[in-house]
Amino acid sequence: MATDKKQEKERSVEERLKALYQLQSYLSEIDRIKILRGELPNEVKDREDEIVRYQTRIAKHEQEIDELKAFINQKQGEIENRKVKIAKYEEQINNVRNNREFAFLEKEKEFENLEIELAEKNIRDAKAKQDQKTAEIEHDKVELDDNQHILEQKKKELEEIVSETRQEEESIRLKAKELEPLIDDYTLAAFKRIRKNARNGLGIVTVERNACGGCFNRIPPQRQLEIRMHKKVIVCEYCGRIMIDPGLAGIAPEEPKKEAPAKKTRASK
Repeated sequence: MATDKKQEKERSVEERLKALYQLQSYLSEIDRIKILRGELPNEVKDREDEIVRYQTRIAKHEQEIDELKAFINQKQGEIENRKVKIAKYEEQINNVRNNREFAFLEKEKEFENLEIELAEKNIRDAKAKQDQKTAEIEHDKVELDDNQHILEQKKKELEEIVSETRQEEESIRLKAKELEPLIDDYTLAAFKRIRKNARNGLGIVTVERNACGGCFNRIPPQRQLEIRMHKKVIVCEYCGRIMIDPGLAGIAPEEPKKEAPAKKTRASK
C-alpha cells in the first residue's frame, strides 16, 4: 500500500492528466456505443413492468372470483337451510292450536322468505361481478400476450445490437481499467463525480479558443498559463470540469485563419 502511494506521488501532474484525458476518450467511446443501443433498454424495461402489472391484475381478479364463488356457495347454503325452516314452520302450522301460534309461524315464514330473496339477490350480484371479472381477465390476458410478444422482439433487437458491440465495449473497458491506477484516487474520484453530473459525460476538457471546452466560459489568461504549466490539476470555476492544455492532450492548436488580401480595383477613368 505504501509503495502504491509513493508511486502516485512520483507521477507528475502531466502524466496523470494525460492518463485522465485518455480515460475520458475511452469512456466517451463507451457512451457512444450505449447511444447506438438507443432507447431499447428502457423499452425492454417498460415492457417487463407492463407484463408484471398485467400478471398482478390477473392474479387479483382470479382471487376475487374465488372469493365470489365462496360467497355464492355460502348464500346457497343459507337458502337451503331457510327452506328447511320454512318446511318445518308449514308442518307446525298444520298442528297449531290457536291464532297466536299461527300468526307467529306465519311471521317466521315471511321472515325466512325475505331472507331467501335477499340471498338470491346477493347471488345474482355476485355472479354479475364474477362475469365482469372473467371478462377483465380475458382482456388482460390478450394485453399480456401482446406485451410478451413485443418484449421478445425488443429483446431480440437489443441482443443483436449488444452482440455486435459487446467485444468492442469489453476491449475499451479493459483499456480504461488499466489506466485508472495511473491516476491518484482523489482526482479519479472527482473525475467520476463530475462525469456523472455532466450532461455530456465529460469530466475533463481542453481549452478551446481561450474558453472551457465544457461550458464555453472564457478563461482568464493567468489561468490558461497555469493550465499550460501542468503543475497542478485545475478545474473550471464555472462548471467544475478538469481542464487540460490541448498540446498535452495531443490536439494540435488551431491556426488563425489568414485573411485573403483585398483585391486591387482599377480606378475608373
